[in-house]
Amino acid sequence: MKNQIDHTKRPFHTHLLLTLIYGATLLLLTHIPALNAENGRPDSENAQLYLPLVVKPLDCGIADASYSSLPIASDPITRPAWDHPDINLAVRGYEEVSASLMLVDYGGGTDANAPQLDTLFSPARVPIFTNAYQIYRWDWACNCRLDLMSTWPTTLLGMGTSEGDPIHVPDSGYDIGGGNDVMVLYATDNRITLKYTREDNVVLGYTVHIEDVCVDPALVSLYVTLDAAGRAQLPVLAGGQAFGRALGDEIKVSIRDTGNFLDPRSRKDWWQNQ
Repeated sequence: MKNQIDHTKRPFHTHLLLTLIYGATLLLLTHIPALNAENGRPDSENAQLYLPLVVKPLDCGIADASYSSLPIASDPITRPAWDHPDINLAVRGYEEVSASLMLVDYGGGTDANAPQLDTLFSPARVPIFTNAYQIYRWDWACNCRLDLMSTWPTTLLGMGTSEGDPIHVPDSGYDIGGGNDVMVLYATDNRITLKYTREDNVVLGYTVHIEDVCVDPALVSLYVTLDAAGRAQLPVLAGGQAFGRALGDEIKVSIRDTGNFLDPRSRKDWWQNQ
């Protein structure tokens, strides 16, 4: 085409810059023994040149991903999401605690449709549990943080990952519309809050908080746009859908039912196939 740009052709100044860098590197390599001699040290065949380390940033995008939204089924929250202790887990905060790093068995009933945390990963699996944490309680009267929760030994569980591992929506038996399992109540570069109903709150149904996950920038952008527009609609995701990548060797996961933080290690609830 007439106006098509050939991106394989570099401008002259780009070629010149690359040539100068290459030449300077060769010159340094050639003169390392001489430099050693001038400094009173014997020449060495093992002389080494240390160049700056260039680290490629983590690409958190999910290939071929597309994100949509649905109207919420409640009034939107009136407090900014970033400052809401039920929406943004960072507002409450948490501390590392001592608790068994394995699945635990509790008595009582089960919900066959509950989110299954093994499907955070593909293929589904029980990861190595790396650390246990306890979340702070919140006093709505004084609008302030209280002491750590104590109903369960842990309410936030570290799960072992490798940097760049895709992280998926925990699959469930719920459908909030269009084959989607969750509505995104909050999303930033390093955390996300997923709700298994379409209410813009955590009052009813399940909520999952995931920390230290690099959320797909396209999903964050959609969330930010809808949040700024008044939260009449919010992004939605299907069970098992990848939405980001692990930032490092651990993601942190918390799960709630009707607002209550529960033990993420419970086999009968969140790991029913394991």
